[in-house]
Amino acid sequence: MTLALRVPEELSARVPAEQRGAGLGRDAVRLLVSRGTEVAHHRFVELPRLLRAGDLLVVNTSPTLPAAVDGTLGAAHVVVHFSTRGDDGRWSVELRAPDGRGTTRARAGGPEGTAVALPGGVRLVLEEPVSPAGLRLWWARVSDPDVPGLLRAHGRPIRYVYTERDQPLTAYQTVFALPSEDGAGSAEMPSAARPFTARLVAELVSRGVQFAPVTLHTGVASVEAHEPPFPERFAVPETSARLIRAARAGGGRVIAVGTTAVRAVESAAGPSGVVRAARGWTDLVVTPERGVRAVDGLLTGLHEPEASHLLMLEAVAGRAAVGRGYEAAVRGRYLWHEFGDVHLLLPEENPHAEGCSGNCW
Repeated sequence: MTLALRVPEELSARVPAEQRGAGLGRDAVRLLVSRGTEVAHHRFVELPRLLRAGDLLVVNTSPTLPAAVDGTLGAAHVVVHFSTRGDDGRWSVELRAPDGRGTTRARAGGPEGTAVALPGGVRLVLEEPVSPAGLRLWWARVSDPDVPGLLRAHGRPIRYVYTERDQPLTAYQTVFALPSEDGAGSAEMPSAARPFTARLVAELVSRGVQFAPVTLHTGVASVEAHEPPFPERFAVPETSARLIRAARAGGGRVIAVGTTAVRAVESAAGPSGVVRAARGWTDLVVTPERGVRAVDGLLTGLHEPEASHLLMLEAVAGRAAVGRGYEAAVRGRYLWHEFGDVHLLLPEENPHAEGCSGNCW
């Protein structure tokens, strides 16, 4: 879906919440809650009382990589965004032209054989486009196979022009991030989970809310074209699949924290909605036509009105709910992007359902 909505530039979150005032933490962001087309305004610290015992939050444990590395292409200064590591050792990358405010304009890649010099004498060679439909992302071979080591030594987090300045990598890690054995991770932060703190997680657990970890290593976002996601590596472990099945069987709500968590869970769900352990690559695009099979709700950031992620939101909550929520977010001056506010989409409550006591859905 595309929303007929303009998001004013001043609603871009330029710094993390904890840098906006003394004593603020990550959980100082606002929380817009949509239940059907009903909208309510909260703070993120109120999340424990908005959920209930038996609910399950599915969280992405992928760590954020310092995926932007300076290089030279001939005499030109370029920034290489390392997006996704392939099974054959190559990486999908994009080349960007810096302008002093982050890495912004995407350069055309190629032709095949184009070489980029990276720090430490490392050489990157473009081999073929990731997609025949476009030349933004290319599969590239790197002369030193230890790309995670290259990123740790010379990389920095990917940043776009709406942010005020570079931030340390710690600003882009969520409380759920776990280092992977092979050094894989996400080119950009699974940002819906950013407002969580250890204290908030402990409070949720004390109230009977459970957590199911999954992994989806997300590649670079498309600032220019809002393309659907390219194939990405994911894993849903057996323990998490069992937690999801148990929550659904017990009447709890399965709420994905971020669109990446939705992709992982839905990629592991069969036609009947039963989630089994799975791992590999997913090219799933969740649309209203496909629908969701295992996810009941979604906690997510605020996306651009043209972003393909909005189709997933519509699949979870319906077009009317997404439209009403985004209109309320603009009116309420919510902040957009990875350091911004968040949106919780829950099933519409039905207190008159047979056998219902309390908040039913």
